[in-house]
Amino acid sequence: MNANITQLHFDTAGQILLPSLLHGAGLVIETTLLGFLLALVVGTFIAVGRLFAWRPFRVMLYSLLELVRGTPLLVQLVYIYYVVPLLINLLAGMCGYHTDVQISPLTAGIAGLALNYGCYMSEVIRGSILSVDKGQTEAALCLGFGEMEALFRLIMPQAMRNIIPALGNYLVMMIKDTSLLAYVAVNELLLRTQTFASQTFLTIEAYTYLALAYLILSLPLSRCVKFLEYKLSESRG
Repeated sequence: MNANITQLHFDTAGQILLPSLLHGAGLVIETTLLGFLLALVVGTFIAVGRLFAWRPFRVMLYSLLELVRGTPLLVQLVYIYYVVPLLINLLAGMCGYHTDVQISPLTAGIAGLALNYGCYMSEVIRGSILSVDKGQTEAALCLGFGEMEALFRLIMPQAMRNIIPALGNYLVMMIKDTSLLAYVAVNELLLRTQTFASQTFLTIEAYTYLALAYLILSLPLSRCVKFLEYKLSESRG
């Protein structure tokens, strides 16, 4: 066996790579939080639209849902980063305007995560809204509440409480899916590790530290979600 393969340099790799991974972890957390909050807004909008909007608009939302769920997240990220600016510039040129629209890697990454996860979360939110007893809405309407007021003041708080564990799981999944942002040039954990490994050839050490970084980010959050799920089920019991 080659002697170079048997000599691992985790100490050297750690001294050089870990500070960079620490900066990358901050970017991952920032991207995840922004993407998750936007996904929650997108998911709520789609869920409410599919339940209460005008029928043609519901058909449009359903078509968007099927399009997003039928294509990989990586393809969506690449499409938003590379293709959407070209389409905007093309349409502007057809209208007689000269534009040079560009989307930053981070913006494209957050938008892609928000759209993808928002579509999946919308089905969970919609199902939770439908699970709330319709009698509560009828009672609120009898008390003088408007339909939307009853929805957002009475039904939505109950619905969101029921899906907190599911939303927590989506948050954990989103942390891990931020690794895909490396393919649209976001300098997060994976891209930093790839760059370091290609420059130093410390491949085993680099990707081991990368895996540990994602474990450190996701495992505590997973435990918190499980604990929260346990507490909610205990309170219902």
